[in-house]
Amino acid sequence: MNEAVEDLDRLEAFTYLTVPERGAYLAIMRLFTGSLMMDLSAQQVVEELSAQGLELTLDTAVSRLKQLADWGNLLPSSHTVRVKSIEEYQRARSRYQLSPLGERVQRQADEVLASSDAAREISRELLGLITSGLGELADRLTGPGGVDAGAARELVATIFAQFWEFRDSVRDFYAYLGQVLARYDLDSAEYAGFKDLLLDYVESITEEVVLLAPRIERHLRHIWPQLPGLLALVDRGGLAGAAEDLGLAVQRSRGHELADWTALRSWFSDLDGRRSEVTQLRDATMRALQSLLANAKRMIRSSGQGASRRRELLRLAAWLDDADEDTAADLFTSAFGLYPARHLGIAADAQAVVPATESWWPAAAVHVPVSLRERGERAARGRASGVADRSVQQRALVEQAAQVQLLRAAAAAELLSAAAELSAVRLSAPAVHLLLELIAQALGAGDPAWGGAVTAVVDLGLRCELISKPGTVLTLHSAIGDFTAQDITIAITRLADVDG
Repeated sequence: MNEAVEDLDRLEAFTYLTVPERGAYLAIMRLFTGSLMMDLSAQQVVEELSAQGLELTLDTAVSRLKQLADWGNLLPSSHTVRVKSIEEYQRARSRYQLSPLGERVQRQADEVLASSDAAREISRELLGLITSGLGELADRLTGPGGVDAGAARELVATIFAQFWEFRDSVRDFYAYLGQVLARYDLDSAEYAGFKDLLLDYVESITEEVVLLAPRIERHLRHIWPQLPGLLALVDRGGLAGAAEDLGLAVQRSRGHELADWTALRSWFSDLDGRRSEVTQLRDATMRALQSLLANAKRMIRSSGQGASRRRELLRLAAWLDDADEDTAADLFTSAFGLYPARHLGIAADAQAVVPATESWWPAAAVHVPVSLRERGERAARGRASGVADRSVQQRALVEQAAQVQLLRAAAAAELLSAAAELSAVRLSAPAVHLLLELIAQALGAGDPAWGGAVTAVVDLGLRCELISKPGTVLTLHSAIGDFTAQDITIAITRLADVDG
């Protein structure tokens, strides 16, 4: 766990690339990476940056250098400086040198900043060279006399340099391809270009990889039993062997460790249930073709419907770029309909008093007629529509309400007749629905334990009271199920009897 935390702490070396002052930090780091084993003082940093047009005070430079040292990008310099005066000491104090981690981070940052969003060409010629190199290495390892250390190091270095370059170019190209195909604003010319790119270039890359991958797998199977001896052979005379005696950690060149060979083999072969990069390359090509087809379907569906306005917006942007300020304002207003507000003169509700200081946001909206809102005309168009005759619907609603009232009256009569012993009878569905309604209203009116849990329905002449009675279990039976209540009883009486 501690090792994992220490590894994550190394990521602080990227902090200077994200802070607001990253421009100054980048300029300082480029000074240190401009030469090998350079150490600079804060005063020298100020002078070098001033020559580049970036002004920093001495105190600011000292603070920036100390912060970079805290993040792990710089190290305090051990270089001894002899001075003859206080002025020379001020110039030479606070000297720093580049750390290995800081050099690597800055190199990667410069690579990212120098890269463009253009498509990177895949170095497919390297695939044939990798195949030839692995074949030659396999022949020498299995041939009589084996291979000497110098030839082994040369072959391994060449193979892995070619493989890493080929692998990175494949990843960069497919990342760019996925970014472009994810767009939904491709016009017909762009679509045709990417169609040719996929059908020709990508297909040829995939076919070449599929063709040579079995040969590379076969060469690696021949090399694999000899790999321990090969790794020991390439380490002879290198830095790793000498540093091991001193207890120093050394990062070996690519191809000098088993993990590098495992990564190479897993790129071309399925290992331990993990799909190889060759298989993933086929799947990526298929997904790219599917994205291209999806774009084709979108273009067909949106043909003539103006689904994508990219071309028109680009033309408008060109007009705005070439126009003067007044013309650009007129173009923008016409294109997006951003005309000034117009006073329509509609009187608000006479009952609503809105002070002049009231904001438009919380104020109530004023209803604007459709003819005025859409056509700018106050006069209504067309013939006034007649008043619809809804007498039939009204009669149906009245009859429905009367039927509901009859059912409730019958349910009330049923409850009154069974009030003496509710648990002994089987209530109908309307009766139990009315009883549950009364119970809910009574519970809302008060607590049975303290009294006041009473409700009444005047139009039905019905009164319901819930009375607390601990230890009592009341079960009501009905056509739609049973209802059980604990510690209460239900008293159903006529409202007229209670009033009398």
